[in-house]
Amino acid sequence: MDKLVDKIAALGVPGLVLLVAMAVTGWAGAAAITAALAVLGGPFGMLGGIAVLGLLALMSQGLAEYGFEAIFKSTVDQLRTRGKSKVSIRFLDLFGKNF
Repeated sequence: MDKLVDKIAALGVPGLVLLVAMAVTGWAGAAAITAALAVLGGPFGMLGGIAVLGLLALMSQGLAEYGFEAIFKSTVDQLRTRGKSKVSIRFLDLFGKNF
């Protein structure tokens, strides 16, 4: 089991997320990987799942280096610089469009 844990830890946060997604599918082997990637990818399927894991790797590195508050504040500042209102930033993720 130690060898398996070492391999998953080498993958970092994306490896841990993939492990949880595979466990939730209820499948085993290649079917579990396929189903997990498809679930993570949403409408973009397995390729979208791979992209999500790559994005998680970048985000986890940033969080480890700078911390949540710094990244969150900088992102909101960047959105404000691009002309987004406070209301549109607040509701962008909830409804998928700007108000």
